[in-house]
Amino acid sequence: MTIKEAILRSLEDIVNLTNYNEVTNHIITKNYYDFKEAKTPNATISALLGDFIRLGDSRVKRIKKTGAYWYYLTKNEDNIGLETLNEDIVSVEKPIKKTKNTLSYNERDLHKLLSSYLKSTSVYSKTIFHEESKNGIDSNQIWTHPDMVGIKFLKLQTKESQNFVNAINRVDTFKLSSYELKKEINSDSELKKAFFQAVSNSSWANYGYLVAFEFSDNLTDEIERLNQAFGIGVIKLNANPYLSKVLFQAKYRDLDFKTIDKLCNMNPNFKNFIVQIEKLMTANEKYSIGAEKELDEFCDFYFMNDTDFEKYCTEKNIPIDS
Repeated sequence: MTIKEAILRSLEDIVNLTNYNEVTNHIITKNYYDFKEAKTPNATISALLGDFIRLGDSRVKRIKKTGAYWYYLTKNEDNIGLETLNEDIVSVEKPIKKTKNTLSYNERDLHKLLSSYLKSTSVYSKTIFHEESKNGIDSNQIWTHPDMVGIKFLKLQTKESQNFVNAINRVDTFKLSSYELKKEINSDSELKKAFFQAVSNSSWANYGYLVAFEFSDNLTDEIERLNQAFGIGVIKLNANPYLSKVLFQAKYRDLDFKTIDKLCNMNPNFKNFIVQIEKLMTANEKYSIGAEKELDEFCDFYFMNDTDFEKYCTEKNIPIDS
C-alpha cells in the first residue's frame, strides 16, 4: 500500500483520537509501509496528515487539544464521542473553480466518484437509472427522477439509546437525500435549469443537492442566492472524491411519502433502494449486521483507496487536477 493508504489504515485501526507519532509507530509495527532508510518518518507522517486537512480530504478530521493536533477518521466520529470533540474541527473551503472548455468523459462516469465521496461521509448511495422507468424517459420524467439517492443513519452508541429512539419514531433514525449530477455548469441559464431540476427531483427527500464537476467561477453569488431561496445544497465534485466539497448546505425538509410512492411505482432502482432500507430498519438485532451488508452490496460501487480512483480517472479521461 502507499504511505497515504498506510495512514488511513492506521487511523482506522486506532479508532480514537491519535497524533502523528502514534500513527507512525502503528505503521511501523504493522509493517504497512517500508520507510527504508528515512531518518525522520515521524516528520513525513506529520506533514501528510496535515495535507489531508489542508486539501480538505473528507476522510480525515483533526482537533486541537492541549496545544497539539489530534487526528481521526470521519467515519469514526460517532464512536469517539461528542464530548471528546468539543473543540473546533479544522476544515478547509475551496473556491469554485472556473470550468474547462473540453471535457471528454461522460456524466455517468462521475457517479463512482460521487458515491465514493458520499460513502466517506457515511451515506449509502444508489444510482437511479432513468431508462429503467416505466415508459422510459420522457420530458416529464426527467424532472421527476433524481440521478442518485442516498441515506444516512443516525449512529447511537448504546443499546438503551437505540431502543429509546426506535420506540419514539424510527423516521428520526435516518435521513434521505437526492442528488442531481452534472458534468459542468458554465452559464446562468445552465445553472437555473440544473438547479430547478434538482428542486423538482428532490421534492420527496429530506435533503436535495445539485452536484457538478465544474462550475464557472462567476456563478458563486447566484448559486448562493438560489441556495438561500430554495434550500438545495451544492456540492463541488473532485476527481479525488475525498476532496469534494459541500459548498452550500441543503435545508432539511420532511419526507413526502406520496412522491416516494410514485417513484417506487415508476422506477425499480428506487423501489429496491426503499426495500433495502426497510429491511435494515425492521431487521431483528441479530440480523442487522447482515441487513446492513446487504444494503452496502446493493448500493453503488465506491473506491477503497486512492490508487483505484486515480486509475479509474485516467481510464475515463477525467482530469485529476481539476
